[in-house]
Amino acid sequence: MSDEQRLSHLDESGSARMVDVGDKAETERHAIAEAVVTMDPETIEILRRGDAPKGDVIGTARIAGIQAAKRTADLIPLCHPLPLTHIDVRASLEPESNWVRITAEATAYARTGVEMEAMTAATIAALTVYDMVKGIQQGAQIGGVHLIEKSGGKRDYSGARWPE
Repeated sequence: MSDEQRLSHLDESGSARMVDVGDKAETERHAIAEAVVTMDPETIEILRRGDAPKGDVIGTARIAGIQAAKRTADLIPLCHPLPLTHIDVRASLEPESNWVRITAEATAYARTGVEMEAMTAATIAALTVYDMVKGIQQGAQIGGVHLIEKSGGKRDYSGARWPE
């Protein structure tokens, strides 16, 4: 297997390892990720009105996502702890599609990217929405967790929002 084909988190024997980023240049790293929580129209309407029994669903989900981004290295074993300079989590109600779209954005001046921080923030915010609506509706679904874009490393990436 060539060096370009080898997974960076595996050593020569196939064991998991943390990648050595010591020789990489520190640059501004930026990433945006999303997740979607699909639910019944009645549940979306309760969120729109701000009448959820557990309180401010969107505000709580935003804070949970921000906290999660800061703890990514504690949650995912091979992630480097990063000095985040910015994290933002937004949630929009999209009643025409019966979902809450969560968008998380992370920035750091570091030697490795912030994709995992953005994706962790989006995922934990989605789980928080689920937790806060489960008393209203069983069966809400989380999906579409994905990276929209990243910049600042060896390769930039730009993908599409899901679902369109």
